[in-house]
Amino acid sequence: MGTAGTKGVPRAERESQILDIAAAEIGRVGYAGLSVGVVASGAGVSKPLVYGYFGSKDGLYVACVRRAEAVLGDAIDVAIGGTPTLQMAQRTLEAIFAALEPRPCDWKVIFDLSHPGEGPAAEAARAARGRIAAQAERGVSAFLADRGLTDPQDLSAMVAVWTGVVAALVDWWLHHPDQTAAAMAARSRRLVATLT
Repeated sequence: MGTAGTKGVPRAERESQILDIAAAEIGRVGYAGLSVGVVASGAGVSKPLVYGYFGSKDGLYVACVRRAEAVLGDAIDVAIGGTPTLQMAQRTLEAIFAALEPRPCDWKVIFDLSHPGEGPAAEAARAARGRIAAQAERGVSAFLADRGLTDPQDLSAMVAVWTGVVAALVDWWLHHPDQTAAAMAARSRRLVATLT
């Protein structure tokens, strides 16, 4: 059992609550608009408690980015295993929707560009985006190689197509919050099926 936080709430649970509020704020206003005071108020805790847990605004942002990367990146890792067919693309989309359903704002947390250009926030965001970019390249490379395509320019172009499609679908979903992950998985199955 974790160390007790405020009002008898275990620290791990309180940290998770704070991160949920902070992630939603980052999704709404980015790093640039992130306010520790707003996060503390939303979580029902004091600013000193947030600073005590995370050290700084950067520390809070980094914790949100790392959590989002772990959830999304781990789901993608599982999805891109196996035979490199169009079903792998579908598995990946389904994994992304399922991973994001509890906190769709995690997508914006990872892809927020309003953080400083240097320092811990920038490093965490670049690492998260780098992991997802490497996963896209790995999956697309296996898919193309299975079809006898090994030209690096083909790979580069197809990675751009794939990441653009994923970003567009997630962005569409974020603008249609009434849609569930299951509905988005079904929609993407229909759309992927048109490619066969």
